[in-house]
Amino acid sequence: MEAQVENAIEIGWNPRSEQSLKAQAFEFLNQLRDEPQGWQVCLSLAVRDPRSSDIVRHVALDVINHAVQVGQLDTQHLRVLRENIMAYVRDVYGGTNSRLDSTSIQNKITQTLTYLFVSTYSSEWTTFFHDIMALAASNDGSVKNNIPGILLYLRTLISVHDEIADVMVSKSPDEQKRHRDLKDMVRQRDAAAIASSWQEMLSEWRQRDDTITELCLSTIGRWVSWTDIALVVNQSLLDILFELLSTPPNAPQEHGSNPKRDAAIETIIEIIGKKMGGSDKLELIEILKVKEVVSQLVDSPALTELRTTFNYDTDLAESVAKLVNNTVFDVVKALEGAQDGYPISQRGISQLHSFVPFVLRFFSDEYDEVCSTVIPCLTDLLTLLRNKMKSHSSLYLECSGMLPAILDAVIAKMRYDETASWGNEDAQTDEAEFQELRKRLQILQQAVAAVDVNLCLDRFNNVVISTFDKFQTQHGQLDWRDLDLAMHQMYLFGELTVKDGGLYSKTKPASPAAECLIGTMFKLVESDVASSPHPAIQLQYMELCVRYSAFFETNVHLIPRALTKFVEFIHHNHVKVKARSWYLFLRFSKSLRQHIGNIAEHVIQAMSDLLPIRAELPENASDIDDMSSDENDQSASARFHSQLYLYEVIGCICSANAVPMDNQVRFIRSVITPLFLDLEAHLNAAKAGDERASLQVHHLIMALGTLARGFSDWTPANSSSTSPPPATVISEEFTQTAEAILLALESLSSSFEIREAARFSFSRLIGVLGSRILPQLPRWIDGLLSQASTKDEMALFLKLLDQVVYGFKSEIFDILNTLLTPFLQRVFSGINEPASGTDDEIQLAELKREYLTFLLNLMNNDLASALVSETNQPAFSAVITTIEHLAKDITDYPTAKLAFAVLTKMVGVWGGPDVVPTSQQQADRAPGNTAHPSLPGFDQFMITHFSPLCWAILSNPDFTPKDAQGKQALGEAAILQKTIFTKAGQSYLTYLRDAELRNMGMGDDSINEYLNALGGLDAKGFRQFFQVCKHAHLRT
Repeated sequence: MEAQVENAIEIGWNPRSEQSLKAQAFEFLNQLRDEPQGWQVCLSLAVRDPRSSDIVRHVALDVINHAVQVGQLDTQHLRVLRENIMAYVRDVYGGTNSRLDSTSIQNKITQTLTYLFVSTYSSEWTTFFHDIMALAASNDGSVKNNIPGILLYLRTLISVHDEIADVMVSKSPDEQKRHRDLKDMVRQRDAAAIASSWQEMLSEWRQRDDTITELCLSTIGRWVSWTDIALVVNQSLLDILFELLSTPPNAPQEHGSNPKRDAAIETIIEIIGKKMGGSDKLELIEILKVKEVVSQLVDSPALTELRTTFNYDTDLAESVAKLVNNTVFDVVKALEGAQDGYPISQRGISQLHSFVPFVLRFFSDEYDEVCSTVIPCLTDLLTLLRNKMKSHSSLYLECSGMLPAILDAVIAKMRYDETASWGNEDAQTDEAEFQELRKRLQILQQAVAAVDVNLCLDRFNNVVISTFDKFQTQHGQLDWRDLDLAMHQMYLFGELTVKDGGLYSKTKPASPAAECLIGTMFKLVESDVASSPHPAIQLQYMELCVRYSAFFETNVHLIPRALTKFVEFIHHNHVKVKARSWYLFLRFSKSLRQHIGNIAEHVIQAMSDLLPIRAELPENASDIDDMSSDENDQSASARFHSQLYLYEVIGCICSANAVPMDNQVRFIRSVITPLFLDLEAHLNAAKAGDERASLQVHHLIMALGTLARGFSDWTPANSSSTSPPPATVISEEFTQTAEAILLALESLSSSFEIREAARFSFSRLIGVLGSRILPQLPRWIDGLLSQASTKDEMALFLKLLDQVVYGFKSEIFDILNTLLTPFLQRVFSGINEPASGTDDEIQLAELKREYLTFLLNLMNNDLASALVSETNQPAFSAVITTIEHLAKDITDYPTAKLAFAVLTKMVGVWGGPDVVPTSQQQADRAPGNTAHPSLPGFDQFMITHFSPLCWAILSNPDFTPKDAQGKQALGEAAILQKTIFTKAGQSYLTYLRDAELRNMGMGDDSINEYLNALGGLDAKGFRQFFQVCKHAHLRT
């Protein structure tokens, strides 16, 4: 059997083995793991001499460990395993055998010992730690000088901790109790002896073996969290720790790595992290002399002399910063509930004053990793100060003096360091990390403001004004990093003004913060900071102008200066500045359009050289429509989509009230005429299959649509729209634009890209054309819903038609009546087309929902008569059939729910007046008058066709009652029944009793219960009744 197991393991882990043999080997080994006696074969393989290969022993030990862990071994077998494993361990690690196991085997043996400990320590193997500890001693047992035994002992202690005391590992309640009991027994029986062994090993080996020293310290750091603190925090062990902290590195160079020192720091961190009361924790910090330890480390050459060199020990800096962070965290936690005047409060305040300088030292470190380490404790400290300030605690008065230094450090840390290279592609990762750090620093600055807003106002004003003054006095030669910091502060300061109600209140500053920010905005413009040659400053200038456009609305005389800079920057030779400036120019123009109309012509002329469109074929054709949001994207597609912002800018500026109407028309023609000519020039080549010409047509169509978008924000039938509809002469000009796009669409309707561009422009032309777009609607539908159109395109166009229906419901009936049947036939063809993949299935589901939403919108906007008009009557049966099919589809509950909503709306529209006055009225009290449907015969149609559909989901054998979406669909079906009842009254109840329910096999009692619920409960109550459907026989 041993040979068979050994052979299976060798085959399974041999990369040259055939896959079929490997599969058989793994199957055999999996069966071996579950066999009660399988561990015995593996035990022989694991400990025999001569030894098996490492992989065989590793797998064998894994099978043994599994057997112990899952409880396959009884007491007797556990004893046999223990004796064999300990015999092997004494032989190999007891000091007489020179052939030690590999690291992986040592780890597996340690794991075996740990599982045996968990299974036997409580009763069978009470001498577990004594037996393992004995391996560390010499032959006479007086001195722990057996290195292999020491290492195995320490590794076992670590493994035991990880198994029973690691709080990061999820455990069942039974495991938690078992492990708690084991920890109690360890504390009672062996903890003192184990702690004594640590001190003995450190005393013996700290100057002789780094590995033993580090492993011992690591063990102490783990065990201290759940053992008596007095066993660790005693003078002898502390003396050893302090000695290790000051031990010079072993490396020959003056300032090399020092693993023992690092391990000692980590041990102190773990000791401080032990859970205890606040007063005890503050006392522990003093006993550990953490302040002295940190001070010694901070003043060490590694963190002082080498701080500005490449040899700076960032790992040490992070470790000490972590120690400081954890210490301050505990001090703050102790002070949170402390009362003024109590010793704990005075001790905590004293420790805060001692450690905050260390916090700021590491917070201001040049390396962001070190800085980030102390941000958590700084956040907690500021939260404490805010809370104490609100409660008028004396702690705030004693600690508020820390705030200026903290705020200064936060602001200084937001500055680009001297090695930063803005805009360099190779530094994009560093830039992203720095911007992420700035976000965290912003939170800290906001926390300071929450404690002392006046301090923030004062510092902000000093930083910004002094920087701009230096820029002026030094004639623009100031370091760009200083300018960037000042402007970044201005950008962040907007958060304070927003909270206080914005910049202005009736042309006056809305708050002290707003007044301060307004002053810096004057200084920004008047000091001509935008003249700085650095692109980062130019971008920041535009960002600030856009963010605080309200400043320019009140100070209109400064708009031309800002516009001059925008026009300059949109021509910038730096790609990043140029692309971003086009978008910011749009934002600025849009918010101030009514104030810049008088210089519209100058602005348009200045932009004219940027307007010509030159399509470039991408390397990958699928990237044509990739509207990347990445500001570093420099692809041809990204550049074009940025260029579209300029066309929207022109629309915004031209449409200002200050621009005379004849000038508006002239400006429009000056822009669209070159586009028309270009479109005409490329159309034939595009029809002939020229890809670049087709892409040029695509770009031109989108430019025309974007121009229309900028010209009018008016939305038809939107009462909340602040913009009036465009003048007639403007609409007439854009009618020609629509005509040009339609001609291109009709010529190239087989092109997906052209259809997409046309749909893009169609949605933007609605606002500028108004009802003039309606006569063209059939042509739009023909072009956008061609035979080549995808389901996704159909769904998107249905959304646009919803917008048209809502906007022109009083004018669209005649056109809708004409085109509805052919339009619906195209939609039906898309719905009936089978899906060919996951993406196609998603698009199909979206098309179904948009189709149903379109029908709902028709009925909600009083256009339901178009569905049943003489022209569209032949298609109505197909509409009903489609809805019925979708209502029964349990593979798509959201669509089924929507289908029932459509049927309910149809009943509401065509079912006539309610014959049941209230939903609370009992069925036997319902009036005897008959239904009077507005559509002749619809009363019987809705009863015989719609009502049976309500049972389609329930009767489906694949329906799961607990499915949340399924229950929602059932709820909508219940509302349909309730609506039919309000329209048909007693005739519907009679039909249910005599036909529908009885044919389903329901008895009289169940029928009466159901009818009473339908007639007596309100809509919400009946929905709940139907969703629950308590009687199993209702699900026929």
